[in-house]
Amino acid sequence: MEHSPKGCLELLTDKNSLLVLVDYQSTMFKGVASGDKTIIRNAAYCAAKAAGILKIPVVLSTINPKSNGPFMEEVTRLFPGQEAYSRKVLSFDAFEDEATWNAAKASGRKKMVISGLWTSMCFAYTAIHAIREGYEVYGLMDAAGDSTRDAHRFGIKRMLQAGVIPITVESLVSEWMHDWANPKAGELIRDVYSRYGYMIGF
Repeated sequence: MEHSPKGCLELLTDKNSLLVLVDYQSTMFKGVASGDKTIIRNAAYCAAKAAGILKIPVVLSTINPKSNGPFMEEVTRLFPGQEAYSRKVLSFDAFEDEATWNAAKASGRKKMVISGLWTSMCFAYTAIHAIREGYEVYGLMDAAGDSTRDAHRFGIKRMLQAGVIPITVESLVSEWMHDWANPKAGELIRDVYSRYGYMIGF
């Protein structure tokens, strides 16, 4: 365990983590060919929905929305009045944008769950930036996609080498919920588990 990221044995909770979603925009989705776009959209939505149910801070970032389209509406509808930050610096790294970075820091939480389009670029560079700044970063891999399977696969490999901890949406939601005694369990079953994997729920 000597090479494991610091803090990785401490489970994610609704009190110690935040969710960062990067560039879920129509033009970015058009270029995704590494996996099923519906699964990717559902994974991003379900992570955001669970975060909303459990009152976990969420940061949304976009790049050039005039050309690439707004952040996916299914997610922004969950957080009425919350800004999806349009990066002033058109960087692949969302955290090079001051407003996006300040929003993440303002949560005061050191465990950061990140996903985005595309895996090898905006997702990877944002995650690596957070690692450099001392955050424990969890990469939500089934909510990500890229232009090719190799781009997605090697984008993930690069993040793992940098210390990003991989996670999937059902594992993430279960970790946040912790157990079936959670008072939000019924809502999570109805609105999250049932929508995504159909392993649990109605």
